Amino acid sequence: MRIDEMMAQGKPLFSFEFFPPKTPAGERSLFSNLASLKELGPAFVSVTCGAGGSTKGQTVDLARRIRDEVGLEAVVHMTCLGVPRDDLVSSVRQVKDAGLKNILALRGDAPAPVEGACHAADLVALVREVYPEACILGACYPEGHTEAASKQDDLTHLKRKVDAGVDVLVSQLFFDNRHYFEFVGRARTIGVGVPVLPGIMPIQNADQVKRFTGMCGATVPLHLQGLLDQYKVSDAATFYIGVAHAVSQCKELLASGAPGVHFYTLNKSPATRLVVEALRRELA
Repeated sequence: MRIDEMMAQGKPLFSFEFFPPKTPAGERSLFSNLASLKELGPAFVSVTCGAGGSTKGQTVDLARRIRDEVGLEAVVHMTCLGVPRDDLVSSVRQVKDAGLKNILALRGDAPAPVEGACHAADLVALVREVYPEACILGACYPEGHTEAASKQDDLTHLKRKVDAGVDVLVSQLFFDNRHYFEFVGRARTIGVGVPVLPGIMPIQNADQVKRFTGMCGATVPLHLQGLLDQYKVSDAATFYIGVAHAVSQCKELLASGAPGVHFYTLNKSPATRLVVEALRRELA
């Protein structure tokens, strides 16, 4: 089922993001976690791919298996940076032939500037051309893309992407809801009317926070950073601080009208399970 059609039903959606495992043990762990999280009734799961589409074949195969073996709707990540147009067309047709209906269209990370590079809007337009029945998801950045000259410049690129055919936006992770609310407000003022699904990553250890905030440009609120610093010697304390903060974030987001929550799981289920169980009790 298309993600936008699910959202049109009006109920908050929960979804989970995973990356392709690198080993047989990792694959077994992934499917074990998926089976565990299925009990929580996620609307969909998404499967990432490597830069330049380096794992695109595995990504599509995993998405198909998740649908067929686990019984969950799957979103295929697709990147265009450094990928020839013919290969992109072939990849979209592979998704279509597998009967998968949802594609997250991304530029992909660039280790260095690439002259004449494909942008996400270009990939969106290509997917819309080759597979018009697909639901196309796009990424957005509440605190601004790390490569954007300004937040306004980032919004200009976002509008181009949405105009090319994006049906749903999924946000980069953030730890302060203010950034999401302000971002959605700015997006609406320039005519971006598609749903914006907030992305949340329950903190599981202090090193993880530093690594991901450094990569994506997200900031950590002072009160949360203070707690993490205070209890940094205890992995268990950090884990539950992260869960509590994510629950608080999600409650406020849903109460304020967010269409659901997309969880960055890092292929681990315990933290996400605790958060979603708490939210399910709240919504019951």
